Amino acid sequence: MVLKIAIQKSGRLHDDSIQLLKDCGIAVKNGHNQLKTVADNFPLEAYFLRDDDIPQYVEDNVAHIGIVGENVLFEKNKSVDVVEQLGFGKCRLSIAVQKNDQYSDSSYLQGKKIATSYPELTRQFLNVNNIQAEIHEISGSVELAPSIGLADAVCDLVSSGSTLFMNGLKEVQTILKSQAVLVRSKELESGQQALLDQLLFRIRAVKKAKNNKYVLLNAPNDSLEKIISLLPGMKSPTVLPLAESGWSSVHSVLNEDEFWEKIEALKNAGAQGILVIPIEKMII
Repeated sequence: MVLKIAIQKSGRLHDDSIQLLKDCGIAVKNGHNQLKTVADNFPLEAYFLRDDDIPQYVEDNVAHIGIVGENVLFEKNKSVDVVEQLGFGKCRLSIAVQKNDQYSDSSYLQGKKIATSYPELTRQFLNVNNIQAEIHEISGSVELAPSIGLADAVCDLVSSGSTLFMNGLKEVQTILKSQAVLVRSKELESGQQALLDQLLFRIRAVKKAKNNKYVLLNAPNDSLEKIISLLPGMKSPTVLPLAESGWSSVHSVLNEDEFWEKIEALKNAGAQGILVIPIEKMII
């Protein structure tokens, strides 16, 4: 039994997808522009496809699972199941207009022309807001449309916003926040589902590791109770006596989202010699 996965053959999700599998202990190579390859150490076969084609391959069960951006998935509207958000490839689909235009809300778009590579998502946005506008579908270089008179506004993917700025545009409204997700076919056999469960176990361990840091610190025993209260860890912190009387070594895990606030609080509580170590895998 082999699990077949569809991965973007090039573009912004390719490298992170390959790295995720590598972090999961699965080596996948597509040297010499191979469109299909087999993993060395896991029953996985990888197809390297255009991102727009991945939802269709998974819906048709040609690929059992796929890594794709939510922007593509929602635009294509295929019948597949999202099984995990992967945390990379984050971007947003936004409305942008020329930098001197006065945009107060979506009513600005009434009767306007909008250039986009995402006509379905743009149409949904317009319908929800009861806006009548003309959609021009463009496969690339959408940012050029207003400057050459093709459109009054664009609906396009934005990461940093630098491309919009360089083309005299400003982002005015986000209509979708997107990241890479793992999707599955609705027609998996039990053996394929079992392999997917194994893969998900590894992916979740990798994600937890990236979102947490291992922390070691020295604490005076008279401040130990307060310091421990700031460090819940996975269950509770590990406390070991130091050679120096009156001091203990405390080991725990901190979530990235609250890391700096916790570190400052620990320092104020009397913690010293704080060491922070990245975690490779985290299994709970």
